[in-house]
Amino acid sequence: MENTEEATKAAATEEKAEDSGETESIKESETTEAPTEDFKEKYFYLAAEMENLRKRLEREKSQVIKFGSENILRDLIHVLDTFELTKNALVHDEDEKIKNIYLGLEMVSKQFADTLKSHGLEKIEALGKTFDPNFHEAIAKEKNEEKDEMTILTEHQAGYVLNGRVLRASKVVVSTKE
Repeated sequence: MENTEEATKAAATEEKAEDSGETESIKESETTEAPTEDFKEKYFYLAAEMENLRKRLEREKSQVIKFGSENILRDLIHVLDTFELTKNALVHDEDEKIKNIYLGLEMVSKQFADTLKSHGLEKIEALGKTFDPNFHEAIAKEKNEEKDEMTILTEHQAGYVLNGRVLRASKVVVSTKE
C-alpha cells in the first residue's frame, strides 16, 4: 500500500511538474510574442511615417521647383512693364531713327516675354473678358450701354500668372449699366 501511495504521489508530482512546465513555456511564449508584436507595430508605424515624409518632401521639392523663381519673376514683370511703356511712347513717332529704336525695343521685348513664358509666366488676358476677382483688380467703373455688366473695357496694368498662381492681378476698368 505504501508503494501504491508513493507511486500515486510520484505520478501526481510528475503531472504537476509537467503542468507547470507547460505553463512556464506558455508564459515564456506569451512574453516573447508580446515584445515581438510591439516591435512589429513600431516598425510598421515608422515605415508609414517614412513613406509620408518621403511623399511630403517630394511634394515640397516640386513646389520649390515650380515656384522657386516667383520672386525674381515678380521683379522682372516691372522691367517688362517699362518696355511696354517705352514702346507705347515711341510707337507714333515719325522720325526714322526712333522707328528703328522702336523696332529694336519690340524685338527685345518679345524675346524677354518669350523667355519669361518658357519659365512658366503667362500674361492674363483681360480686354473684353468678364471681370474675375481672382485674376483682375477693378480700379474704376465706366458707364457703357453696349457692353455687358462687368466686362473689362481697358487694362491699365497687365496681370501675370506663374504656373497657375497669380503673381499680379490685372488692373482694369469694368463696364456698368448705371
